Amino acid sequence: MAQMTQTEEVNRPRPLRFTIGEFAGSVGDFGTILPIVLGVALVCDVNLAHIFFFFALWYVLSGFIYRLPIPVEPLKAVGAIAIAEGLTGGEIAGAGMIIGVIFLALGCCRSMTWLRDRIPVSVIRGVQAGLALILLRTAFGFLVSDLLYAGISVAVVVLFFIVGLRWRIRDVSALVVLAIGIGAGVLTAGLPAFSMIPMPAPVVPGISDLIYAGLYLVPPQFPLTLTNAILATSLLTLDLFKTDVPPDRLSRTIGIMNLVSVPFGGFPMCHGAGGLAAQHRFGARTGGANVIAGMIFLGFAFFFASPQSLALIPLGIFGGLLIFAAVELAKHSAKTDSYLVTGVIAALSILVNITAGFLVGLALAYVLRWRQTTAKTA
Repeated sequence: MAQMTQTEEVNRPRPLRFTIGEFAGSVGDFGTILPIVLGVALVCDVNLAHIFFFFALWYVLSGFIYRLPIPVEPLKAVGAIAIAEGLTGGEIAGAGMIIGVIFLALGCCRSMTWLRDRIPVSVIRGVQAGLALILLRTAFGFLVSDLLYAGISVAVVVLFFIVGLRWRIRDVSALVVLAIGIGAGVLTAGLPAFSMIPMPAPVVPGISDLIYAGLYLVPPQFPLTLTNAILATSLLTLDLFKTDVPPDRLSRTIGIMNLVSVPFGGFPMCHGAGGLAAQHRFGARTGGANVIAGMIFLGFAFFFASPQSLALIPLGIFGGLLIFAAVELAKHSAKTDSYLVTGVIAALSILVNITAGFLVGLALAYVLRWRQTTAKTA
């Protein structure tokens, strides 16, 4: 009976809150989202207003569905390749639709729970550590290109951390940093011109788009979404909120939001352990943070639709936020049962790519498990 009561407490729905802490946490993942989205909008055939509109929609829906600050992020592998290659809207849409079908099917078949039971915790922690290193590398690029605002953003977050050690205050450093960035951009370049969002137009990928996406975009994205967006996020909800969010449920929402949004101009999306750690780090505790973030993205969609508008925010601001998101994620990656496996995955993720790290780490974990089993039976 006591066990049943504990389980009910773990899974009890949380009320949405709209406090200053939720407001601060709502922008905690913006340092990850905005650089990718802006980079794609600058070099690819996409409409930034539509991308922001669908981010707004799914942030709000995720807040109500999960009652937790479960983030909505762009697919990082797809985003990185899109920026490097200058992909067309059809190729991007093709990747999102394929990913959507795959993860909706896996979630409906309860395959994520099956995979979670067979992928060692050390592997998932390794993906978290690898993502932390990747975030640090990205942050470094922003920092060295804008040392002034990088120093300001880091100083603000460190100041709040030090003050918080002595006095019980709400950490709103992310909100302060973002406000400084927007204020600096307005002071130097003036207010951006307001732009109303155009009506979404269907984006229908051709056969060649689907083939390209299936060969070059989906393979590197799949293990990242599987491990970081679903398995690691599910595990992190237990770490941070003592709440069980089943991986199959996360898989289904990823599938649905891609199949609903991408055909109408949305960028392929997923959840993410890094974003969850960042939003929690800056004060988010309920789905209210998601609703607030959704309203901010809706404002971007209607009034800051051009990439030049959001480019007013100095890159150093994003770099500062990314550093502390990476540190928060790295702290949880240390909760591993095999530092060897986790370390190998992290190293390969930064040296090669996260797909290689996942595959090698998974094989290593099973070899170590086999050796332990053999030693016990010998």
